[in-house]
Amino acid sequence: MNDNNGAPTTPPTALHHDGAPSTRWLSSALALVEDFGRREGASLEAASRLCAEAIAADGLVHLFGSGHSRIPVEEMFPRYGSYPGFHPMAELSTSFHTEVVGTNGQRQAMFIERVSGLAEVILGNFQLGPPDVMMIFSASGRGAVALEMAQGARRRGLKVIAVTSIPEAMAEPATHASGTRMHDHADVVVDLGTPPGDALVDIDGWTEPVGPGSTMVNAAAVNCIKVRTAELLAARGITLPVITSPSVTDPQRSAELFEAAYDEHARRTASTLRGSRRPC
Repeated sequence: MNDNNGAPTTPPTALHHDGAPSTRWLSSALALVEDFGRREGASLEAASRLCAEAIAADGLVHLFGSGHSRIPVEEMFPRYGSYPGFHPMAELSTSFHTEVVGTNGQRQAMFIERVSGLAEVILGNFQLGPPDVMMIFSASGRGAVALEMAQGARRRGLKVIAVTSIPEAMAEPATHASGTRMHDHADVVVDLGTPPGDALVDIDGWTEPVGPGSTMVNAAAVNCIKVRTAELLAARGITLPVITSPSVTDPQRSAELFEAAYDEHARRTASTLRGSRRPC
């Protein structure tokens, strides 16, 4: 793995920081985010430019992540400080596991996200093509669904952005029949840099580290892309309604922005369901 200047970098391992136990994870996570910012500027810029091109052309940036990688999908849109043009694809069969065990449990979700062929079934519900872009989140990039989402998007002519961790992806052998990982099928790779296993902090007396870091770095990645994409759109004279709290603007304006953002999202996504047509 190289940094943006071509120099080799060492994959991070679980970090140990002295200090108050309650702040050890925070110190580790902040160091991880700072390292991410130093390494991934060029990749974040490339991803943002793909997003801006798609949205400016009246297309969509489709967002997919299974398991806990659903979190950055929802962080991108819809929430305060976000705007339409991003299409969250949250497949509940792979990410709705709050009961943990029993029906709709974690075991089923982990099994499903490894099933080859599911991604094509999901993609088959949509009419996808340029100028759209697909952004896929998977820390390991080894699961069949995330990897095949990238493959399927590329077959449909979409540019693919893979948000993943190269140290995590390369820590174990590829599990997909192709012998590849998700980042092998991407046009732009945003490397979270999180360590194998994700957890950041070693605990005295415990044999395994705790406190994963990928959620925090994923949030940093999507917000960097969100902000930079907005800047690139503004440079083209394109404005979009931003979902805004009434604590920032007056309640009527906030309500208007919500409705405008939802309406614009509905307009852009209306033609993506299979059987519908994009307006000429």
